[in-house]
Formats: sequence, structure tokens, C-alpha cells
Amino acid sequence: MNYRVAAAVVALATAAGACARNADDALVASAKRLTPSVVLLSMRVPPEHKKDKYDDAYATGFVVASGDWGSDVLTVQHAIDSAWDLSITVDNRRRSPARVIAANADLDLALVRTQRPNLPAVPLGSSAHLQPNLGRQVALLGYPVPDEFDDEGLGMATSLDAGQLSSIRKDALELTTSIVPGESGAPVFFADTGDVFGIADSRFESEPSIGFAVPIDDAKTFLHRVDRTHGF
Repeated sequence: MNYRVAAAVVALATAAGACARNADDALVASAKRLTPSVVLLSMRVPPEHKKDKYDDAYATGFVVASGDWGSDVLTVQHAIDSAWDLSITVDNRRRSPARVIAANADLDLALVRTQRPNLPAVPLGSSAHLQPNLGRQVALLGYPVPDEFDDEGLGMATSLDAGQLSSIRKDALELTTSIVPGESGAPVFFADTGDVFGIADSRFESEPSIGFAVPIDDAKTFLHRVDRTHGF
């Protein structure tokens, strides 16, 4: 075989092998870009048993606006309902007090503010015209059951979970990604682009493999009402 032809064949084979080995490179890049904006929300909530003073609870949120004044974090309303002693943890180590500045139970959305300044904010994508994207790979970044990881001495870290966009429901996006307790409020994004199109919300108790997300356009409408000062 001619040397140049042989070299070209080897190069093509190497490239094909690299593509096969790194088919998820776009997902990795998207997750790396979004991770610094994802925060853990920790709080106390009314106890399940009356003899207890309170229960610890957790959720995920992500920074949508930030500056010298502090940072605004988007999450879901049901996760912070009736909560107190709310705080956020940034970069899995820096904990700061936070407070709820707006909430909408109908949309299941809440905005939390912290004085910690100049955090990286997530650009919000769109949830319009998603029907042609059914079957497309999606992912979320969140904090599933962080207390259990802590109890096992496994440390604090964001978790990446991937699935597919499986259906467009009334006021909700159906995913093949289960929403584990603690992940509520996590950004849901397209694996290949990193565009955030939803907010992890809930799952069926009877079928935990089916998860649901709040459409990001609902969040943009909510933010336009409650946070115009910061560009919404």
C-alpha cells in the first residue's frame, strides 16, 4: 500500500476510534460549564414527627443573576416551603446564609438571594418548540440525598444524571431521568449544547424512573415579574 494512503487510513481509523471513545465529550463540556453555577440549598423544615423540633432538608438551585450586590438563585417553591435557616453552599465548600425573596406556588418556582457576590450565572435557554426534540439526550446537575452521602463519609459533590426528553406534558416536561430528593431545583439541559430548558421538579412515587421539569420559559416569566432589576 502507498505510504500516504496507508497513513491516511490509519489517521481515519484513529479519528473514528477517538470519536467512539469520546461520544459524550459534549455532555462533559456542558456539565463542566454549568457546574460552578449549581448550589446546594440547606434548610430546616417543620418535622414529620411532632416530638422532633425540626427536620433538615435539601434542594438544588442555580445562579441566574449575580454582581457586587450578591446573587439570585432559582429553585422550586415546594422545596423551600415553610423553611427557615436557609443557606447555600457554593463550590461544595463555601456556605452562606440566604433568604427567599419571591415564590409562586402555581408555577412551583422560588427565587433565593444571598449576599455572596459575583458568582457565575447560568444563561437561560428556551422551552418553546420542544416537540421536535423528543428523544434528545438531556441531563441535570444536582445534589441527590446529600445527607446520606455525608453520613457515609462520601463528601459533598454535584451529581450528573442523564436521560432523554420523553414527552411535553401540560405545564411540565417529562424526562427519563428520575428526580431524586435533593435534586429538585436542578438545571435540566441539553447534553450537546448545555442549553438550560427546564428545572428539575418531581417524580412519580409509583414509578420513580419518570421525572418532571418546570419549563424554563415559565421561570423567565416568573423572573420578569420579580427580578427585573437584574435584567429579566
